[in-house]
Amino acid sequence: MKRVLIIGASGGIGAALAQASTAAGAEVVGLSRSADGLDVTDEASIARLLEGVDGAFDRILCTVGQLAPEGSAPEKSLRAVEPQALAQLYAVNAIGPLLLLKHLLPRQPRNAPWQFAALSARVGSIGDNHLGGWYGYRASKAALNQMLRTAAIEVARTHKQATICALHPGTVATDFTADYRTRHPAVPAAESAAHLLSVLDGLTPADTGCFRDWAGKEIPW
Repeated sequence: MKRVLIIGASGGIGAALAQASTAAGAEVVGLSRSADGLDVTDEASIARLLEGVDGAFDRILCTVGQLAPEGSAPEKSLRAVEPQALAQLYAVNAIGPLLLLKHLLPRQPRNAPWQFAALSARVGSIGDNHLGGWYGYRASKAALNQMLRTAAIEVARTHKQATICALHPGTVATDFTADYRTRHPAVPAAESAAHLLSVLDGLTPADTGCFRDWAGKEIPW
């Protein structure tokens, strides 16, 4: 039986991933801000909560993310850019997942396969950026991609069967995206979760450091 840890398990896509993983026969452990008080911008909060979680995991899924700070919206122009908002998104979307990996790595096996995947976004691709706007969200997801790529290189030296990757779930029909779906058709969270788990099932350690979409296709950096 696989053992799966889902960070952000109370959110739309996190809950769907938990349900799909359970249905596939996995033992699922979930952590979230609403249920457990997890604050990924606070390293002490991460360390404290993970102390209460025993053992290693076959798969770790980080689904935390923020489009814009509460009470604001993604920037449409340079005039809307605010330093505090940029810093907040960087803390949640980029630093938080890396801190989770930092604190989870010591418990993971060196000689057995396991996966760490964080939800990124196609808009974090520099090569695929043709519309502009959304400075904070784009930049923080691009930073996440670089952090995961860098961590994958380091971790591969000691954990040769580990796979670390960034995944784009598509535009998922959740509260997270409710106000920003006009350009793209949304898919139900359960459908996105099924696709993501299928992608993960097909990855091997040779793929570590990759950036894939929900269909398993590589996304340009």
